[in-house]
Amino acid sequence: MAQVLAYSAHPPVPDSEQTTYDSKSAEPAPEIRVRHARIADAPSVVQLLSILGYPSSVANVEQRMAACASSPDTIVLLAESATILAGVLSFHRIPLLHQDGYLGRITSLIVAPEHRRHGIGRQLVSAAEEYAWTHGCLRVEVTSGDHRTEAHVFYEQLGYQSDCRRFIKHRLPFP
Repeated sequence: MAQVLAYSAHPPVPDSEQTTYDSKSAEPAPEIRVRHARIADAPSVVQLLSILGYPSSVANVEQRMAACASSPDTIVLLAESATILAGVLSFHRIPLLHQDGYLGRITSLIVAPEHRRHGIGRQLVSAAEEYAWTHGCLRVEVTSGDHRTEAHVFYEQLGYQSDCRRFIKHRLPFP
C-alpha cells in the first residue's frame, strides 16, 4: 500500500525555517542547477529511474519525455552539476471538478544515491512547488510506497503529511 502525502497551498517555508533532512550526515551541496528536461537527457533519466525500480529503455523514456513535454500540465525537472545529472522529478497539474483550481502531483522523484543528503531533492521539490503555486494548484501531493520510509521522513520534513488512503487497481497486461 502506498502513502499519499499532501501539502496544502501556502507560500513555501523560508529557507531559514526549514528543517534539514539529515543534518548529521549532510555534506556541503555541490553546485546544482535545476532545469527542465530535454529528450537528450533520456539516457541519464533511464539510469535514475532504474534506481527507483523502474527499468526502461532509452527509446521508451524518450517517448514518455516527449509526451510530457507536449503536455501543458506536466513538467520534468532535472538537477545537474557541471558534470552529472543527480536527480529527476516529474510533476503533473490536474484540473479539479469539485472546486476551482488544480491538484499538483509529484509522480517521481529520484536522486542518485551518491548525491543524496546534499539538498538536491529539496531543490527539485521546491521548484515543483513554485510551479504549482504559480499555476493555480491548491495543494501538492506525492505518492510514496510504504517501504520507502526514508522518503516519508524527507517529505514530512518538507511539510507534507500523510493525508488519505489510496485505492488502486492495475490494468491487466495486454494479451
